[in-house]
Amino acid sequence: MVMEDLLSYAVNYAMKLGASYAEARYQSDIFEEFTLRNGVPEAPGFGASRGLSIRAIVSGSMGFASTNLTKKADVKDAVVRAITLAKASSKAVKSPIRMAEVKTVKANYAIKPRVKPEYVDPDSKVELLKDVDDRSVEATSRNDVKLPARVLSVGYLITEKHIITSEGSNIHSHIPRVMFSYMLTAAKAGKGTVQRFENIGESGGWERVERWLLDERISEEAGKLAKILTDAVEPPTDTLDVVLGPELVGIICHESAGHPLEADRVLGREAAQGGETYVTRELIGEYIGSEHVTIVDDPRLPNSFGYYLYDDECVEAKERVLIDKGRINELLHNRETAAEFGTLSNGSSRASFYGVEPIVRMANTYMKPGDYSLEELIEGVRYGVYISSYMEWNIDDRRWNQRYVGLEAYLIKNGKLESMLRNPTIELTTKGLYSSIDAVGKDVKFYAGYCGKSEPMQSMPVWFGGPAIRLRNVRLGRSPVS
Repeated sequence: MVMEDLLSYAVNYAMKLGASYAEARYQSDIFEEFTLRNGVPEAPGFGASRGLSIRAIVSGSMGFASTNLTKKADVKDAVVRAITLAKASSKAVKSPIRMAEVKTVKANYAIKPRVKPEYVDPDSKVELLKDVDDRSVEATSRNDVKLPARVLSVGYLITEKHIITSEGSNIHSHIPRVMFSYMLTAAKAGKGTVQRFENIGESGGWERVERWLLDERISEEAGKLAKILTDAVEPPTDTLDVVLGPELVGIICHESAGHPLEADRVLGREAAQGGETYVTRELIGEYIGSEHVTIVDDPRLPNSFGYYLYDDECVEAKERVLIDKGRINELLHNRETAAEFGTLSNGSSRASFYGVEPIVRMANTYMKPGDYSLEELIEGVRYGVYISSYMEWNIDDRRWNQRYVGLEAYLIKNGKLESMLRNPTIELTTKGLYSSIDAVGKDVKFYAGYCGKSEPMQSMPVWFGGPAIRLRNVRLGRSPVS
């Protein structure tokens, strides 16, 4: 029985057993990762996960079941389990589940890599890591700085999904992703240590990895670590102006706009797993930042790590404008939360593998660009600090109080960069941060990440980013040198 017929059978059988709505999803995830630790290759990681899940609504209650066995009898058993769970829980349901209306869609889309990552010779992947490692060690040794701890990884994830609903939607997708991550710890006697961690990821084939020029990129980052240890001085602890680079802007958007504007979190459904939110129903439409702040989430960005065109409820992806010119504008919705809020789903429902339910998720969250170059942002500062990258970040459960420790950072005097600074720290509320932004750069950059949410934990590939921004009258602190 071909997969499409099996999915259709599951949906039809669920409806025959009394479901008012049903969807069946096949998902396959194939994973490979090579790791080099302190110059020594570790055992490579390989994984494959394939299976089918069914969601069904009976008497206002949702039931979910999955199986990694794809014979008709096994799928039939999974459908029965989902229906049984829905019927059992319907007796205690106070507010019946409703699904927002959507149009029926049928689509088949795929990213076709120029170089399939699974066909690239494993030895060449290890050699790539060794070359990056050697270049990084060489870059720091020029300044008599050591890299005692180095972890480099490269790999790929290939995800195929096929989803059919009782409303007639039928979506098939095939998305390969490639990724690289590194953690470098630099040390110098009498100067302590600094650490750099970064994820790089895109959808596409191995040609994306080649485009990253990893040997040059990571050796440059290693060289910056050496300069921080040898040249950086203590930052001022004054109220001053701060220019933040795209890396910080990205994590800020993800953590203090993306997560708190997930509709399930606003409804209190993530409180025990992922935390709460400062956003309430009443706060939607209110201002939380300056007119320069527009933050969106868009799964459709070409080559993005969080790329997709239809979510796992067969809703077409679109740009979600979370904050529009400083005003809270839109939540991330699946069909269920959209019905709760009296609106339409904006295609934010995804599952990390076949054995879990799709939930509200971010994809590619970023701040929209403005009109300034980085040089112009800095030129507009008489006395302040430019923080290009971060070493540490923290945010509370409600996504309101946040703290960022800079890594590569410089003092600004009269519009020019001067000495490199060690561990400058900003600590602000979400509203305080967004309200202090008076100018936004025009060059957007993206960074890859793995967004964790729910129980059991679902880790989802995402991008976050934006342009550089300028904050006025921020209290700067500093963190102790480790």
